[in-house]
Amino acid sequence: MKFNVPWISLTLKTDSAHAEALSDAMLELGALSTDLHDAAAGTEQEQFLFDEPGQFSGEIWSMSELTALFDANADIISIVNAAAQAAQLSRALNYRLAEVKEQDWVRITQSQFGPIQISSRLWIVPSWHQIPDPAAVNLILDPGLAFGTGSHPSTKLCLVWLDENLQGGEDVLDYGCGSGILAIAASKLGASHVVGIDIDPQAIAASRQNAMLNQCDESNAEFHTADFATQTTPVRGAWADVVVANILANPLIMLAPILMRATRQGGRIALSGILAEQAGEVKHAYRHWFKMHVAEEQEGWALLTGTRR
Repeated sequence: MKFNVPWISLTLKTDSAHAEALSDAMLELGALSTDLHDAAAGTEQEQFLFDEPGQFSGEIWSMSELTALFDANADIISIVNAAAQAAQLSRALNYRLAEVKEQDWVRITQSQFGPIQISSRLWIVPSWHQIPDPAAVNLILDPGLAFGTGSHPSTKLCLVWLDENLQGGEDVLDYGCGSGILAIAASKLGASHVVGIDIDPQAIAASRQNAMLNQCDESNAEFHTADFATQTTPVRGAWADVVVANILANPLIMLAPILMRATRQGGRIALSGILAEQAGEVKHAYRHWFKMHVAEEQEGWALLTGTRR
């Protein structure tokens, strides 16, 4: 079969026992890329699988859809047969093919990300998009390698909380800053000084770039890798009026003493990235230092907030 396009995509459904073996085999047999996702995504049967850092469960969807991208000249029939054999499948694989034309991939990617309205006065706007409301507080943020574009419920929960609770003039710590979105939002909402910290150097680089994009000066918005937390005074002392951390439940539990030490007496803390059923466990970890409660839930994610005793 001849195709008048640069690439073709091959898509098939498989069970959890063979999904990863088939994906690996496709790559070995010349696939330019592969993608595994829940075959029931978007339906009532969709499975939500989450792993905490350092606790890889190895779970995979009971029925997965595998898509592999190949050069248009690839011998698909031979590849499919060889992949089935490598995955120890005794039956023939049913699959479908689709042409993948040369396109302006940058423009297509950009079209998937539009402005996001967080509140009546707070927007997240990609740099290539026209600002919908010039009078609003607009966070200019492009999707990138670091987590945090504002579309995830846990990020939205934190942004709404900052919008509703910052009075202006606060010192704010964003621990696990990712793209820097929370720190930048705090700065543009009136915080006098913000510090963002992350263990990933790429996240720090992205945060600094995003801060520049939002005209947040280094004098009031600074970003550092996590070792800064143990070596430099601003995080070792109780200096922050507000601490925000949008990570995951297990890291938040482990970070409780560090975040406590950074928060001044009477200061406030907001924790997100927590599944609703994990909120009690996280709340328990902070109980000695903060009066905590679940402030809000959205799509199965919880926001915990509290005041330093």
